[in-house]
Amino acid sequence: MSAKRILLVIGGGIAAYKSLELIRELGRRGIGARVILTKAGTEFVTPLSVAALSGEKVYTELFSLTDETEMGHIELSRSADLLVVCPATADLMAKAVHGHANDLASTALLATDKPVLMVPAMNVRMWQHAATQRNIAQLRADGVTVMEPDVGPMACGEFGPGRLPDVPRIVAEIEAMLRPRSKRLAGRHALVTAGPTREPLDPVRYISNHSSGKQGYAIAAALAAEGARVTLVSGPVSLRAPEGVDLVKVETARDMLKACEDALPADIFVSVAAVADWRPVKAADKKLKLKGEGKSPAIELTENPDILRTLSHKKKKRPALVIGFAAETHDLEHHAQEKLARKGCDWIVANDVSGDVMGGLENEIALITKDGIDRWPRMAKEEVSARLAQKVSEALGRDRDGLSLAKE
Repeated sequence: MSAKRILLVIGGGIAAYKSLELIRELGRRGIGARVILTKAGTEFVTPLSVAALSGEKVYTELFSLTDETEMGHIELSRSADLLVVCPATADLMAKAVHGHANDLASTALLATDKPVLMVPAMNVRMWQHAATQRNIAQLRADGVTVMEPDVGPMACGEFGPGRLPDVPRIVAEIEAMLRPRSKRLAGRHALVTAGPTREPLDPVRYISNHSSGKQGYAIAAALAAEGARVTLVSGPVSLRAPEGVDLVKVETARDMLKACEDALPADIFVSVAAVADWRPVKAADKKLKLKGEGKSPAIELTENPDILRTLSHKKKKRPALVIGFAAETHDLEHHAQEKLARKGCDWIVANDVSGDVMGGLENEIALITKDGIDRWPRMAKEEVSARLAQKVSEALGRDRDGLSLAKE
């Protein structure tokens, strides 16, 4: 990422202080930041602190004789590889939608010819307001990337969506947008599973796990960015489908297997979903009475279908590259190597889930193939996904004729 530069617009909101951490983290990765600080933004961070971290002059005024002499606002808007608005307030996004240009930030947004990333942060009611949602939809339709905010407690005391995404997640998104897109997977079909499955016990209870689906969704997005046509088969999660990805929603392991088989042929299969190993032999049609009757009900379980093994051993329509995930709490690499042999897949992505990986923002994995083990440092799940997609591109992208590699 050396020699890459962004133009960062810091909007006015309590989350503005995180822009300082963002500048520092980008600098550690060799990404320079030139900054426009809005008038409202100066209420939360100072030009001096921004300049100290960025090592650059900070721009604040549209009608500044000195600034216009040194670098006109048109040149400023086009001087970087990417324009990032962080935090992106409701006001800044509304201005961008309607083409307003009454200050330096809105003028730069209107005049730029570079990709734009909006990182929203605002009160939950403002985020959920119909006007804000209309503006976000229009920005995305115009080609602007708008990140989803985090959900949690806010400075105003309310709880919900609207928190600025964590800095590692923002950095990963910036790096993904700055990374050259090879499109080496154009003409390929990738099938990805994500999230948990739910196996019903009765009409109100089910067997499941803590998978958030974040890693699988990020892998689907990364493969799509490499040019692949992606089908994402997802268990029940609260994530938005990545842009350009075909989403198929399922509940149970048997539903997921059927959806995967219906999606074949595919060149690539990435089995990320945390599929429940067991399901009740028979789900009750009425709510089970589990308390107060002096004994626990006996629930007979049976094994669910092994989706990874099933697709790995297809005699027809087996994907050319089958990648499994091994989520373990101990003896990670040993169990993953056993799984590679047992399942018959080509690669295994081994990840330690003894901490906060399931539902967290980061992952530390080892890519295990028949040729050895490639250990990766802990990084954002988006960065894991980009690196894995690059590995897939290197493996399958050498064939440039655009024909499917799936085995018919």
